[in-house]
Amino acid sequence: MKQFIISLFFILITMNLAAQPSFSAGLKAGINNSKVSVDHRDFSEESIVKAHVGIFGRLGLGRIYLQPEAYFISKGGEVFSPNLMELDTKFDFQNIDVPLLLGLKILDGEKANLRIMAGPVLSILTSSEITGDELLREDYYKNHYYGYQYGVGVDFGNLFLDARFEHGANKLYYHPELEMDGKNRTFMVTAGFKIF
Repeated sequence: MKQFIISLFFILITMNLAAQPSFSAGLKAGINNSKVSVDHRDFSEESIVKAHVGIFGRLGLGRIYLQPEAYFISKGGEVFSPNLMELDTKFDFQNIDVPLLLGLKILDGEKANLRIMAGPVLSILTSSEITGDELLREDYYKNHYYGYQYGVGVDFGNLFLDARFEHGANKLYYHPELEMDGKNRTFMVTAGFKIF
């Protein structure tokens, strides 16, 4: 399987060597459904809906493209535990997220195309809050964390629509007394407009 993926990568690079590079940039905004996934057996998680807004760039070479982004995003989630006196707590936090996505146009038409993409994302916490029971504390948030995103997108002229999953790769929250880790999980739907 590994040899197949490497061979496919080199075939795509060879096919794109003769292509002219292209660049576009613009604005994006959307909604996201996120939760804080915890590894403590006494807790369960629920997701909440928030929003995001930001900018993107896209550097393309034939069917392959690199897409850096920066956007402000609100995330969060709820955790509850019927075993611990019906503990119910809500996480709220805002980030500046900076993903770097590698993409491939699967269908490349004159008026529309279909894309897949994946890559790492760095999240920098700008504000945080915990409401509800006092067992969980705001000062156990991490200042930054990283993860990875993957998804699909469609372009229609200067407009695009993306759907992506994001998984935190390290801790967003760590509670030493409970020995509880919290990681971000997010599903995003984004609409964007290419300014140039």
